[in-house]
This record gives sequence, structure tokens and C-alpha cells, in this order.
Amino acid sequence: MGHGKMFLFLICLLAGTMSTVMGEDPYVFYTWNVTYGTLSPLGVPQQVILINGQFPGPQINCSSNNNIVVNVFNKLDEPLLFTWSGVQHRKNSWMDGTLGSQCPIPPGTNFTYRFQIKDQIGTFFYYPTTSMHRAVGGYGIIRVFSRLLIPVPYPDPEDEFNVLIGDWYTKKHATLLKLLDSGRSIGRPAGVIINGKTAKGDGSDEPLFTMKPGKTYKYRICNAGSKNSLNFRIQGHGMKLVETEGSHVVQNIYNSLDVHVGQCFTVLVTADQAPKDYYLVASTRFTKTILTGKGIVRYENGKGSASPEIPEAPVGIAWSINQFRSFRWNLTASAARPNPQGSYKYGQIEITRTIILVGSSSKVQGKNRYALNGVSHIDGDTPFKLAEYFGVANKVFKYNIISDEPPANLDSLTIQPNVINITYRTFVEIIIENHGKSMQSYNLDGYSFFAVATEPGRWAPEKRKNYNLLDAVSRHTIQVFPNCWAAIMLTFDNCGMWNLRSELAENHYLGQQLYVSVLSPERSLRDEYNLQNATMLCGIVKDMPMPPPYNS
Repeated sequence: MGHGKMFLFLICLLAGTMSTVMGEDPYVFYTWNVTYGTLSPLGVPQQVILINGQFPGPQINCSSNNNIVVNVFNKLDEPLLFTWSGVQHRKNSWMDGTLGSQCPIPPGTNFTYRFQIKDQIGTFFYYPTTSMHRAVGGYGIIRVFSRLLIPVPYPDPEDEFNVLIGDWYTKKHATLLKLLDSGRSIGRPAGVIINGKTAKGDGSDEPLFTMKPGKTYKYRICNAGSKNSLNFRIQGHGMKLVETEGSHVVQNIYNSLDVHVGQCFTVLVTADQAPKDYYLVASTRFTKTILTGKGIVRYENGKGSASPEIPEAPVGIAWSINQFRSFRWNLTASAARPNPQGSYKYGQIEITRTIILVGSSSKVQGKNRYALNGVSHIDGDTPFKLAEYFGVANKVFKYNIISDEPPANLDSLTIQPNVINITYRTFVEIIIENHGKSMQSYNLDGYSFFAVATEPGRWAPEKRKNYNLLDAVSRHTIQVFPNCWAAIMLTFDNCGMWNLRSELAENHYLGQQLYVSVLSPERSLRDEYNLQNATMLCGIVKDMPMPPPYNS
């Protein structure tokens, strides 16, 4: 090859390499050291799970399509996993952080999570899924910003504030776990915290946030608690709702918001009141005893303490159902992609399968268990996703031990792995019924779904006439009120092993969950990523030879 041709060849090769590098989406890197520490969220010193010495943990900041790399060093004395609630890591349930999808990180070791925030914006949070870790910390906010070329349907705020609310126990997580393993309940929380603490109200409280008079601020609010729905409000201020779990919504103004366990909202708040202190308030809903947590928001150069007369929360289920119905998808806003959200006409897609799930609880050998359709789920030593990939699923679990309708008798529970198959790219309707007297909240990993309805009573096919088939919000968590049902609809187009679970920590740990297996029909990289070389192996696959990779 002549010098001229060699030069041209090198230029083309370099251009191709640069195109590949420049064409890849940006990376965001984090290193986390997870430890125990002693804090006093409710004024009582106790053991808390810290990340880099912080509780709540460090925020993850990223933009749509960023690649996230989180190197987690587990310095606890027991295995650990993190999940990224609501973040739809496409084709990559290997990084989902649940015991059905990956092996836990052993004590004294580290594991690096790698996933992409594909075509998403919004407010989410991460938390540990192992044991009862979430009840004592280890959680933090995830903020996903829109790409610069995609307009946001509101002006840029002066600043952004994270608000992680949740009920809180003063017992160690090991104590809570022993209670559950012995057949008892973890009982009522000790209180409610906001960003890891609650205001004393004696004039000594430092503000959580400071606002400039006349400016508008974005508040990202998530209920990261373990058990209770919470009502959130800001003393004397309205909240303009702009986003819910990754979807821009119609911008109504609310005096308070019911935030159920696992849910997130983004609101705009304008500092348009007298310049002084005001309380942020979060209080339990649907409980006999109302627990309340408070925090201070201060006006810059303001004078005067917050009024002790805090606004009361609404009462009853009907109010909350009506608020749910008021949430609407903003069909005129762009999404994380440069196409209108409303171009997806989900109400015109034919339903290929209807699954009715009923949550229940019962005693098994004198111990509390929770179930879906009569099966109380347990995890094994081998994650189900690994068992599938290595071709030994039949040695670890059985598919579809529940039917698409609940059994007539829900008093008798079976304890075993609960894994169902759903065909790739089918459009499915899922009904969740709550026959009990307590509030429920359910999350589906790897997906957003259209929350089309929730109503009192039992579901029947004629109830479909009450569905919102035009602009229901696309989200990942749905509340189910006592003696009510909720309906969601979605296309199962994300291959992997995905967890559908009760967001209530006690119910989740004691079996009220299942896994959805969505398999690539062609074992193709177009549908799902291969197992990464650094992936932890455990159980019966630990020493097995690596199977052939997916085809390109």
C-alpha cells in the first residue's frame, strides 16, 4: 500500500474510531462505601446505613441516555443489593438489584453496577432490597434531567431541592428482621422523617432549604419509607405538579399530595408568602394514630419562626382516589425523546392478556406470610435470571404456578418461588385487588405502565368503561386502596427477569411479590444484553461453564 493510500486509510480509521467514541452517550461515575453509622433521626441514637458517610445517600445526577456506573463497596457485615426504583435499564435486568436477577454483594467485597437511563426524565430513588436494610437507610434520590435539545414544559427553576420522606423505625434492621422471622409484625413506625430527620419545633432547627422571595423552586418528593402512605404539604404554599415518576403531567396546583410508598412527584413552589420560616409537613394517611414529620424551609433574610399551626391532612380514601384521577399525562410536552408523548395511543392497542392479582395474608405454621394469588414468594440461592441464562431454570423454580385469575380460597398459601412468563412485546392488562383493610403499593421494575383506574370493590370486565384510555400517567408504582382494585396496562417490550412487588417492606420480605420473565425469542443482543464478565455468580451456576452469548 502506497504512502498516500496508507495516509487515507489511517484518516478513515481514525474518523471511524472518533465517530464511535463521540457517538456513545456520556458516562457518569460514582463510588459508594456502604457502612453502618450512628445517627438520631428521631432524637434517639441508632444504627443507620450510610453511603459515603451520608444519610440520605448521595444523589445521582444524570441526563437522559447517560450511562451510570456505580461501584459499591459493601462494608456491612451481611450481603447487600441496590435497586434503582423506576429507572428502566433497558435489556439489562442483570443490574436490577433484586435477588431474582443477581447475586448479592458479599460483605467486604465490591460490585460495579452499569446501566443506561434510556429515554427517561424525572425523579426516582434508589434503595437496598436485601433484608430489612431500607428501613434503616441506604436510600437516596435519582435526578434525571432532560437533554438540552428537548424542551421542558416549564421555566428553569431558581434551584432544586430533594425531599425524601418516609416512616421510620428506631429499632435496628436486624431486630426488625428477627421479628418477621419469628412470625411477628414489625408493628407501627416510631415516626416520620424528612431527609433523615424531623424538626423539633423549639426554635433550634436549621432549615432544610432556603428560598429567595419571588423565585420559583423545584421540589423532588419521594416516599422512601417502609409502610405508610404519607400526605405532604408546605405550610402556606401551593404546589404545581409537573412530573410524576418520569412523565410530564398536566400542571394542576395542589395544597397537599398523597405520596404512597415508592412513589415520587416533582412540583414547582413559588416563594410568594411573607418572608419567614415555614414547615414542610409529612404525615401518615389511613392510620388510626397520625404520625407527623416536619422540616423548615426559610426565606432568605426572612424574619419570624414557622407557625405552630400546621395545615391538616385530608381525611378518607375518597379524597385520595379523586386526587389520583386528577393526575393526567401532559400530551403536549416532549418526552425524553424529540417526539410528543401523546403519539403513543395506548388506549387503541388490543389487550392480549389479562392478569388478576389478589394480595392476601395468612399464617403458615404459626408465622405471618403475604402472597399474590395464593403463592408466597421465596428467593433461593440461585437468582432466577442466572438459572435461565445457564439453562438450569428447571432445577431452581417452576414457571406459572399461579394462574391469571386468583384461586377461590386465598386463606391457604403456598410458599415457593413465584415466576410467571409473559410473551415478549404483548400488551397486557394487570388488575391488582386489595381485599384487606390496609393500604397497598406495588412497583414493577424495568417498566413504566399506564395507571388507568382505581376504584372501590372488586374488578369485573365491565369496569373497563371507567378506564382512562387517553392520558393516564405512565409511571412505575400504583397504590391500591383498602377493599379496592387498580388497573394498569403496558407492553412487555423489555426482556429480562423483572420484579413486581409490594413496596411495603414487611409484605415484600414475607412473600408478596413475583417475578416476570420476558425472554428474547431469538436470544438476540437486539433484545437483551449478555451476561457481563464481572457479574457475580452464585448458587448452582457458580462453577458452571459460561453458556454461548446472545447473537448479534
